[in-house]
Amino acid sequence: MLDMEFVDIDDIIEEDSNMSITDIISKMGGEHFRDLESKAVEKVCKLSRQVIATGGGAMVREQNVQNLRNTGMLFCLDATPEVIFQRTSEYSHRPLLQVEDPIGRIREMLRTRGPLYARADHKIDTSQFTVDQVADRIANIFRGRSYTDTTK
Repeated sequence: MLDMEFVDIDDIIEEDSNMSITDIISKMGGEHFRDLESKAVEKVCKLSRQVIATGGGAMVREQNVQNLRNTGMLFCLDATPEVIFQRTSEYSHRPLLQVEDPIGRIREMLRTRGPLYARADHKIDTSQFTVDQVADRIANIFRGRSYTDTTK
């Protein structure tokens, strides 16, 4: 839609380390994963004309926020805990959600990370929208146009 390359930070981490995210976290720990994540963010932010997808934890480190902010606009894609669980429940590569009460964990993560996510330039609640509708909203905001909600 924006004639830009899509880059997923998790894909970069896995490619650069030759390991899955789950293996990195289980074998080397969450802090090591965050270090790799920061390196990947720094790497992709040196390039231009990209849409960069990060995991929610990338906002925990200020250096990631600054690198991303210096590159372009920050969008926070939000959803209800139930929708987040529904969207992620089939993926075993979400080790933070491999707990007895994943919806409770999601609520806790949203609560503690909320102030970090609030630093985004734009926040979009994706709970009721398709991927294409969200992409259209982002593209319109990026182009300086407001979006209209055609789902109501």
